[in-house]
Amino acid sequence: MSESKVKFELVSPERLVLSEEVNMVVVPGSEGDFGVLPGHSPMISSVRPGVINTYVEGTITTKIFVAGGFSEVTGDRCTVLAEIALPVDEIDRTLVETELKECLEEIDRNNEPSDQKTAKTNAEIARAKLKALDSPVYQ
Repeated sequence: MSESKVKFELVSPERLVLSEEVNMVVVPGSEGDFGVLPGHSPMISSVRPGVINTYVEGTITTKIFVAGGFSEVTGDRCTVLAEIALPVDEIDRTLVETELKECLEEIDRNNEPSDQKTAKTNAEIARAKLKALDSPVYQ
């Protein structure tokens, strides 16, 4: 591997989604987005719902929505274990808007704490998908 590259792997419960060498990867960490370049200090972070961008030669080459998970970073590698991973261009706005509406209705009509928590989490994921579609950097 080149000294100017980082090995990036994105894994979902179903499969290895992506494995490639990139110049930089930007991950939506729970404390904010973080960029990983060659020589990065080792770290582990939780991942919030958002978009992972990979860069090659200064250009975004991959935009993948993730719905949370964990990231492990070493000096030459970044691995993300994501609960859900899908390319941003495969997000269906109409479907997500319907999902969000249903989640909000579920929150309003359900008094069971565990059901409310699930509905709130799903609403947060739907909002993050819509944000990914509306962000100019992801166009």
